[in-house]
Amino acid sequence: MGNTPTSVEFWFDLICPWCWMTSRWASEVASVRGFDIAWHPISLRIINEHNPHDSHHEHHVRGHRFGRVVEAARREVGESVVGPLYTAIGTRVHPGGREDVEAIVAESLAEVGVSGEAAQRIAAEVDLESSDAQLRANTAHALEIAGPDVGVPIISIDGVAFFGPVVTPAPTGDAALRLWDGIYAAASVPGFYELKRGRTAGPQF
Repeated sequence: MGNTPTSVEFWFDLICPWCWMTSRWASEVASVRGFDIAWHPISLRIINEHNPHDSHHEHHVRGHRFGRVVEAARREVGESVVGPLYTAIGTRVHPGGREDVEAIVAESLAEVGVSGEAAQRIAAEVDLESSDAQLRANTAHALEIAGPDVGVPIISIDGVAFFGPVVTPAPTGDAALRLWDGIYAAASVPGFYELKRGRTAGPQF
């Protein structure tokens, strides 16, 4: 089918509700159009580490802790666990409205089939720095390919990366496919950089 890419990558921070909604849209389109998404955790805490006026610092710290777990799971289990673990954690954080990081991590690891000593090692990473170097590398790469002064989501379609789309609620069905077709078309234009309007609604899960 047309508008089916050969490569799609998605950079996310688990704490961002806007990124969550975009990820649900992208996941639906991928399932319908028959392509895979490579998921990569990045860190809004790292992006804002030199911002003395970061009004979302506590949220960014929580997102960073989740990012450590996702990266640890990737090392332990493989790339295939990243997308499902994002879904499991994000469902609890965003529509679920929960903030109990340790319980969310334990439940989510069990949901994606990680148990026993492996789950214990991964869960322990929430307060360790062993994943920080990779999170920093992921973040730097995402900002390099999408440009400065952006956050999440960042999507790359066949090597063309951009921030967005930012949408609420996540479109489904034919609306999801129409939005994808527009984004796919924009990504095919080398000189396309930005299309934006002010937000008038908050996240709607």
